[in-house]
Amino acid sequence: MSGLIKLAGVTKDYKLGKTLVPALRGIDLTIDKAEYISIMGPSGSGKSTMLNILGMLDTPTSGSYFFRGTDVTELSDSQLATARNREVGFVFQTFNLLPRATALGNVELPLIYSGAGRKERKERAKQVLEMVGLADRMNHRPNELSGGQRQRVAMARALVTNPGIILADEPTGNLDSKTGEEIMSLLDELWEKGNTIILVTHEGFIAKHAKRRVELLDGHISLDTKV
Repeated sequence: MSGLIKLAGVTKDYKLGKTLVPALRGIDLTIDKAEYISIMGPSGSGKSTMLNILGMLDTPTSGSYFFRGTDVTELSDSQLATARNREVGFVFQTFNLLPRATALGNVELPLIYSGAGRKERKERAKQVLEMVGLADRMNHRPNELSGGQRQRVAMARALVTNPGIILADEPTGNLDSKTGEEIMSLLDELWEKGNTIILVTHEGFIAKHAKRRVELLDGHISLDTKV
């Protein structure tokens, strides 16, 4: 496997009034292409902060983040936006779907940002909705879908640009156990096809799907092991 991501001495501090609150304290982490990693830890341990940095939604206070050999901390905002759109698919616990758009419209959204033409957008969005089992729900709005179906739309939206990395933040948190396992099966299939999966979860049985476990505690990596 070739190196994909490297965090070197990454810290992240937030200001609360005049107080500086450390969220990450010197993180060193290397992730190879096509790895399947779970990130675990108690509330406040730095999981979401790390995921935001890995997804280029946030930047470190200090340290370096190398993505495919490029130091992400030196990229401009527009370069970061392009890298996010092309390289990373995000799946969130709360789905983050546009309520007035259909499933098809929600999935098309990343392709609009990437500049794809209308015909290409619709064809690609239909393909990925079919792939996640929603061929008969393309024209339904989020309030007409079950929680599991909404998460499948979110998965399709994450996949529509063919990203190499899927970042999933508690993707089963709002789902019943059966539906959650169905979503995890989709992530398993994506990993088997060669995607890099980085999964944040507090559930041990969800983390078992991953092949490597990273645990955070007080902004430090307390465990990094193959499973």
